[in-house]
Amino acid sequence: MVRRIGLMTSGGDAPGMNAAIRAVVRHALGRSLEVVGIRRGYAGLLVGELLPLTRAGVANIIQRGGTILGTSRSPEFYQPGGRARAAAVLRGAGIEALVVVGGEGTLHGATLLAAEHGVAIAGVPGTIDNDVYGTDFTIGFDTAVNTALEAIDRIRDTAASHERLFLVEVMGRTCGEIALGVGVAGGAEDVLIPEQPTDLDTLGAELKRSWERGKRSSIIVVAESGKEGHVFTVADRVRALTGL
Repeated sequence: MVRRIGLMTSGGDAPGMNAAIRAVVRHALGRSLEVVGIRRGYAGLLVGELLPLTRAGVANIIQRGGTILGTSRSPEFYQPGGRARAAAVLRGAGIEALVVVGGEGTLHGATLLAAEHGVAIAGVPGTIDNDVYGTDFTIGFDTAVNTALEAIDRIRDTAASHERLFLVEVMGRTCGEIALGVGVAGGAEDVLIPEQPTDLDTLGAELKRSWERGKRSSIIVVAESGKEGHVFTVADRVRALTGL
């Protein structure tokens, strides 16, 4: 029977991670389990940055952003030797199971740790990108969509005042979920996502028709797509096609 579990957050921080930490700790303590927090994700695990988590230690964190455990990215962990070292740290600390809160990369690493070293893993999907297979919504996604939507509502006022076309890039790495959610909720003229090829010639023609029938401002939401400068490339092409 498991008596001591580890808890860590890894990868990009996301709104709601602290609520997840609190929920895990309170539930585990209610089942008479010890909870050991691991600071700075896999990087902290590799050097043994461990601390006991108590009910008092997770009080008043549910409303805070980020993660009280800290997070980082660890290239070393993605090497077999790094995962072997991580498993040794867990065994040395008497940690019999690990709860990992993070996104696609974090959970992939946890899967490898389980497969190679038999570590019992519970994964909690926490990422604004909403790119974890097998779940409809990840921790942080709803907040990310609403934050971007709030910004776009303000941008629309300026677009209308100056009669401009705005292309707004939103986060999501290579996943278009945030862009799609924001575009639909915000009434964007179009949404460009990596999952669906975009015909910029068609987009340019549609924007010109809108302008000709009197529509003097538009918002286009562009997913970041994992390509640096992607939205600027799209903007330059649309400008060349439309003159707007």
